[in-house]
Amino acid sequence: MLSFLDKNFEKIVCVFLISLISLVLGFQVFMRYVMHASLGWSEELARYCFVWLVFMGISFGAREMRHIKIDAGLFCFPKFLRKYIVLLGELLFLVFSIWITYLSVGLVEKQIMIEQLSPAMRVPMWIVYSAPVVGFSLTSIRVIQSMVYTFKHRNDPEDSENQ
Repeated sequence: MLSFLDKNFEKIVCVFLISLISLVLGFQVFMRYVMHASLGWSEELARYCFVWLVFMGISFGAREMRHIKIDAGLFCFPKFLRKYIVLLGELLFLVFSIWITYLSVGLVEKQIMIEQLSPAMRVPMWIVYSAPVVGFSLTSIRVIQSMVYTFKHRNDPEDSENQ
Protein backbone atom coordinates (compact mmCIF):
# COMPACT_ATOMS: atom_id res chain seq x y z
CA MET A 1 0.00 0.00 0.00
CA LEU A 2 2.79 2.41 0.91
CA SER A 3 4.59 1.68 -2.36
CA PHE A 4 1.34 2.30 -4.25
CA LEU A 5 0.92 5.69 -2.54
CA ASP A 6 4.57 6.55 -3.17
CA LYS A 7 4.11 5.96 -6.88
CA ASN A 8 0.58 7.31 -7.32
CA PHE A 9 -0.47 9.72 -4.56
CA GLU A 10 -0.04 12.97 -6.47
CA LYS A 11 -1.46 11.44 -9.64
CA ILE A 12 -4.61 10.29 -7.81
CA VAL A 13 -5.09 13.66 -6.14
CA CYS A 14 -4.53 15.55 -9.42
CA VAL A 15 -6.96 13.32 -11.34
CA PHE A 16 -9.55 13.76 -8.59
CA LEU A 17 -9.14 17.54 -8.55
CA ILE A 18 -9.28 17.98 -12.34
CA SER A 19 -12.35 15.71 -12.44
CA LEU A 20 -14.03 17.71 -9.68
CA ILE A 21 -13.27 20.98 -11.47
CA SER A 22 -14.73 19.60 -14.70
CA LEU A 23 -17.87 18.30 -13.00
CA VAL A 24 -18.50 21.46 -10.99
CA LEU A 25 -17.95 23.80 -13.93
CA GLY A 26 -20.00 21.57 -16.23
CA PHE A 27 -22.82 21.61 -13.69
CA GLN A 28 -22.51 25.40 -13.45
CA VAL A 29 -22.83 25.71 -17.26
CA PHE A 30 -25.90 23.45 -17.19
CA MET A 31 -27.48 25.45 -14.37
CA ARG A 32 -26.75 28.78 -16.03
CA TYR A 33 -27.80 28.03 -19.62
CA VAL A 34 -30.44 25.34 -19.20
CA MET A 35 -31.98 26.11 -15.83
CA HIS A 36 -31.32 29.89 -16.00
CA ALA A 37 -30.01 29.84 -12.43
CA SER A 38 -26.46 30.44 -11.30
CA LEU A 39 -24.58 28.69 -8.52
CA GLY A 40 -22.70 31.06 -6.26
CA TRP A 41 -20.23 28.53 -4.94
CA SER A 42 -19.17 26.61 -8.05
CA GLU A 43 -16.57 29.03 -9.40
CA GLU A 44 -15.04 29.45 -5.96
CA LEU A 45 -14.78 25.69 -5.47
CA ALA A 46 -13.24 25.28 -8.92
CA ARG A 47 -10.73 28.06 -8.19
CA TYR A 48 -9.64 26.52 -4.89
CA CYS A 49 -9.40 23.06 -6.46
CA PHE A 50 -7.23 24.57 -9.18
CA VAL A 51 -4.93 26.13 -6.59
CA TRP A 52 -4.52 22.73 -4.92
CA LEU A 53 -4.06 21.10 -8.33
CA VAL A 54 -1.16 23.43 -9.17
CA PHE A 55 0.72 22.71 -5.95
CA MET A 56 0.10 18.96 -6.14
CA GLY A 57 1.24 19.11 -9.77
CA ILE A 58 4.55 20.62 -8.68
CA SER A 59 5.10 17.62 -6.44
CA PHE A 60 4.07 15.26 -9.24
CA GLY A 61 6.53 16.92 -11.60
CA ALA A 62 9.29 16.53 -9.03
CA ARG A 63 8.41 12.86 -8.55
CA GLU A 64 8.56 12.24 -12.31
CA MET A 65 11.70 14.40 -12.67
CA ARG A 66 9.90 16.47 -15.30
CA HIS A 67 10.52 20.02 -14.15
CA ILE A 68 11.98 22.58 -16.49
CA LYS A 69 15.71 22.22 -16.86
CA ILE A 70 18.20 23.79 -19.19
CA ASP A 71 19.60 20.65 -20.80
CA ALA A 72 21.71 22.60 -23.27
CA GLY A 73 23.66 24.10 -20.38
CA LEU A 74 24.25 20.65 -18.94
CA PHE A 75 26.05 19.57 -22.11
CA CYS A 76 28.60 22.35 -21.60
CA PHE A 77 30.07 20.31 -18.75
CA PRO A 78 32.23 17.21 -19.13
CA LYS A 79 30.30 13.93 -18.92
CA PHE A 80 31.76 12.94 -15.55
CA LEU A 81 30.45 16.18 -13.97
CA ARG A 82 26.92 16.16 -15.40
CA LYS A 83 25.28 14.02 -12.72
CA TYR A 84 26.86 16.19 -10.04
CA ILE A 85 25.54 19.30 -11.76
CA VAL A 86 22.09 17.66 -11.79
CA LEU A 87 22.49 16.96 -8.06
CA LEU A 88 23.44 20.60 -7.47
CA GLY A 89 20.32 21.73 -9.34
CA GLU A 90 18.17 19.38 -7.28
CA LEU A 91 19.79 20.64 -4.09
CA LEU A 92 18.90 24.22 -5.06
CA PHE A 93 15.33 23.11 -5.84
CA LEU A 94 15.18 21.39 -2.44
CA VAL A 95 16.31 24.57 -0.67
CA PHE A 96 13.70 26.54 -2.63
CA SER A 97 10.97 24.02 -1.74
CA ILE A 98 11.83 24.10 1.95
CA TRP A 99 11.93 27.91 1.92
CA ILE A 100 8.49 28.16 0.27
CA THR A 101 7.12 25.61 2.77
CA TYR A 102 8.48 27.68 5.64
CA LEU A 103 6.98 30.92 4.30
CA SER A 104 3.65 29.21 3.59
CA VAL A 105 3.37 27.91 7.14
CA GLY A 106 3.48 31.52 8.30
CA LEU A 107 0.64 32.44 5.95
CA VAL A 108 -1.46 29.51 7.18
CA GLU A 109 -0.84 30.50 10.80
CA LYS A 110 -2.05 34.06 10.05
CA GLN A 111 -5.17 32.71 8.33
CA ILE A 112 -5.93 30.51 11.33
CA MET A 113 -5.51 33.49 13.67
CA ILE A 114 -7.79 35.85 11.73
CA GLU A 115 -10.35 33.11 10.98
CA GLN A 116 -11.09 34.40 7.48
CA LEU A 117 -13.79 32.54 5.55
CA SER A 118 -14.24 32.30 1.81
CA PRO A 119 -17.02 34.54 0.47
CA ALA A 120 -19.33 31.98 -1.14
CA MET A 121 -18.68 28.62 0.50
CA ARG A 122 -17.72 29.95 3.93
CA VAL A 123 -14.81 27.52 4.30
CA PRO A 124 -11.82 28.61 6.37
CA MET A 125 -9.23 30.22 4.11
CA TRP A 126 -6.41 28.45 5.90
CA ILE A 127 -7.48 25.33 4.00
CA VAL A 128 -6.80 27.08 0.70
CA TYR A 129 -3.56 28.61 2.01
CA SER A 130 -2.40 25.13 3.06
CA ALA A 131 -1.94 24.10 -0.57
CA PRO A 132 1.63 25.45 -0.83
CA VAL A 133 2.53 23.89 2.51
CA VAL A 134 1.33 20.46 1.45
CA GLY A 135 2.52 20.78 -2.14
CA PHE A 136 6.02 21.99 -1.38
CA SER A 137 6.42 19.61 1.57
CA LEU A 138 5.67 16.75 -0.80
CA THR A 139 7.94 18.36 -3.39
CA SER A 140 10.77 18.41 -0.86
CA ILE A 141 10.28 14.70 -0.22
CA ARG A 142 10.16 13.98 -3.95
CA VAL A 143 13.31 16.02 -4.61
CA ILE A 144 15.13 14.11 -1.86
CA GLN A 145 13.99 10.84 -3.48
CA SER A 146 15.24 12.10 -6.83
CA MET A 147 18.58 13.11 -5.35
CA VAL A 148 19.01 9.68 -3.76
CA TYR A 149 18.18 8.02 -7.09
CA THR A 150 20.61 10.26 -8.99
CA PHE A 151 23.35 9.67 -6.42
CA LYS A 152 22.87 5.90 -6.46
CA HIS A 153 23.04 5.86 -10.26
CA ARG A 154 25.87 8.36 -10.66
CA ASN A 155 28.22 5.69 -12.03
CA ASP A 156 25.72 4.25 -14.53
CA PRO A 157 26.53 4.80 -18.20
CA GLU A 158 25.08 8.04 -19.58
CA ASP A 159 21.69 7.81 -21.21
CA SER A 160 21.96 10.02 -24.27
CA GLU A 161 18.24 10.90 -24.22
CA ASN A 162 18.04 11.96 -20.55
CA GLN A 163 21.48 13.40 -19.99
